[in-house]
Amino acid sequence: MANINTAGVDPTKMGVGRAIAVLTSGGDAQGMNAAVRATVRVGLYTGAKVFFVHEGYQGLVDGGDHIRPATWESVSMMLQLGGTVIGSARCKDFQTREGRLKAAFNLVKLGVTNLCVIGGDGSLTGANMFRTEWSDLLKDLISKGKITKEEAKTSSHLNIVGMVGSIDNDFCGTDMTIGTDSALHRIIEVVDSITTTAQSHQRAFILEVMGRHCGYLALVTALACGADWVFIPEMPPDDGWEDHLCRRLTETRKAGSRLNVIIVAEGAINKEGKPITCDQLKDLVTKRLGYDTRATTLGHVQRGGTPSAFDRVLGSRMGVEAVMALLEATPETPACVVSLSGNQAVRLPLMECVQVTKDVTVAMNEGRFDDAVKLRGRSFENNWNTYKLLAHVRPPETKSNINVAILNVGAPCAGMNAAVRAAVRIGIIQGHNMLAVHDGFEGLAEEKPITWNTVGDWTGKGGSELGTKRVLPGKYMEEISLNIAKYNIHALVIIGGFEAFSGALEMVQGRGKYEELCIPMVIIPATVSNNVPGSDFSIGADTALNTITTTCDRIKQSAAGTKRRVFIIETMGGYCGYLATMAGLSAGADAAYIYEERFGIRDLERNVEHLVEKMKTTVKRGLILRNENCNSNYTTDFIFNLYSEEGKGVFDCRKNVLGHMQQGGTPTPFDRNFATKMGAKAVLWLTEKLKECYRHGRIFANTPDSACVLGMRKRGLVLQPLAELKEETDFEHRIPKNQWWLKLRPIMKILAKYQISLDTSEHALMEHVISKKPPPAPYLSMH
Repeated sequence: MANINTAGVDPTKMGVGRAIAVLTSGGDAQGMNAAVRATVRVGLYTGAKVFFVHEGYQGLVDGGDHIRPATWESVSMMLQLGGTVIGSARCKDFQTREGRLKAAFNLVKLGVTNLCVIGGDGSLTGANMFRTEWSDLLKDLISKGKITKEEAKTSSHLNIVGMVGSIDNDFCGTDMTIGTDSALHRIIEVVDSITTTAQSHQRAFILEVMGRHCGYLALVTALACGADWVFIPEMPPDDGWEDHLCRRLTETRKAGSRLNVIIVAEGAINKEGKPITCDQLKDLVTKRLGYDTRATTLGHVQRGGTPSAFDRVLGSRMGVEAVMALLEATPETPACVVSLSGNQAVRLPLMECVQVTKDVTVAMNEGRFDDAVKLRGRSFENNWNTYKLLAHVRPPETKSNINVAILNVGAPCAGMNAAVRAAVRIGIIQGHNMLAVHDGFEGLAEEKPITWNTVGDWTGKGGSELGTKRVLPGKYMEEISLNIAKYNIHALVIIGGFEAFSGALEMVQGRGKYEELCIPMVIIPATVSNNVPGSDFSIGADTALNTITTTCDRIKQSAAGTKRRVFIIETMGGYCGYLATMAGLSAGADAAYIYEERFGIRDLERNVEHLVEKMKTTVKRGLILRNENCNSNYTTDFIFNLYSEEGKGVFDCRKNVLGHMQQGGTPTPFDRNFATKMGAKAVLWLTEKLKECYRHGRIFANTPDSACVLGMRKRGLVLQPLAELKEETDFEHRIPKNQWWLKLRPIMKILAKYQISLDTSEHALMEHVISKKPPPAPYLSMH
């Protein structure tokens, strides 16, 4: 979260007398507009002047009408547009000193000394060169009589902050670049469409995705669709891979699969550095196996379309952080890039990131492929390890004689099946017997074994194939303990929402009375509400958020023809305001009412007045979100009636209750990937725990750390004992007492033009990417 130094600086005065220019350069990426919008609005909020530079560096060189003042209203209705509204262009002129001289002249004349660049590593390297030459360029301009010494003095140094926009996620130092998540959405839509047609005919599909030098998109796609094989530039296959590939495809066919999927990154190579292409693979599979094979190259489809909710929130957060970094910079501060680590916004020295990004290419050229994967960062490495675990292993000959049962608890959500699939397959690989429990705790009365193939195509399925119920185990303890004994269950994987958490707590409390409950248990948070203690994210919340965001886009669009309309939309989430807040950020809402931030009649009045003022501008639309349980008296109907009454003659209102469509749908790439890694990690942890708890020929676990929640915390996956999390929980309202996303609420309000103060408590300091000794990597990061 962006923040201001705590020296009592008024954030709305930080930028007074300063000017910021924002440009997008290089290839376009979905979410760039969200970043531009946030940069402009937060810049204006701090009192700075903000300029658009149209057509990237070309506009900087050409000047004139290409550099225009930006206003609050000029960035309205941009959030949901793909690409970049202010244009991007490859620019030869800026690569010459002459071109950079012109660019410097244009900036000095406008008094701009802060430049925000959204682009790939090429664009950011260019910006850094511009910055290092700045004082020489000024000297030249003075000697040519183009600028006065006074002008040079007021523009004595140039601050630069970069944000990485690239669908390939090929920039080192950030877990996600702007546009990557949206590109994955496009790819997965295609993969899902292909799988349905291929199910009808027995087919093999080869899909080429973008990524000339970086295999991230290919790798995550392979994880998210359970592909049979993936080819990426960072890790060429071993010699003799052709035989191995054909063997793998034959085995999956024999096991009853009607579909084979092979994902290829466009830059895929073999050990000799020669390209591996779609056509080559198609020939191989057709000639050797005689399979009906189709090859598809996705191309620019991946760059197109509307940005995902994740990219909008990412672009908005980065935009805020970029403005703060510019205004806090001194002449000594190195050019920085704003990036994401886990869910933390961090600032990194630009040239260190560029250096590591170049090191990857060098490592690949020198055949040091393990180094290349490591240099790509923790998130990439974890994805690769998880993929290898799930794809490349045959179930072992020797069995462990361990029985692990899996159940889903609470409301269904998208991504549950992907978690079950990963857990089942990792379990089978470890030699365990995996048991499927149907219908939650109630179903612990009767299990069935679950096999490798049962879960074959589960990654892309929404809802819960195992069936799920909200029933808590309390009244069934007797039966549950009898069944654990009867089926000889040694460990439990419980996937679900708040009921999974509180139900597991009841089981732990029951250990004193029922010895059968003394087995290791792990809870994987899966619920659209994102309210499970111990995790910043729950499986399913990203899918729900995208559903809400898309719906809000459509609703706002429907008002484009009819001016002066305000929409009031009710979202799910129980008492947890996560969905309402994040959807507010990604759909550009004017307000989001949530339980965690108490509001009264004065606040409602202020919001109505704010909308009345807004209707006087060129933006004649309002969007209000209300979490279902935010207040028992100020219901959705009440708020609708209040706004309708107060807005008479100024605007009219419409209301929508989104309801259960938020729980449905096919899981997003984030939820598939997150669920896959969570499922895998949970069973690997249980396997270790079982070894610790094995005493005298049986399993006995009653220590607090033998029943844990597996959660994403800040920068990695952690396991926390249920007992510890109990203290952090508000059981009455079914939410954790502290929630990280509340810090993002001020951003939403500032972007909606409220004069409020940004949180000043957490300071994003510059961190270093190139460390002397790499820190031990936690097993997982967010993407």
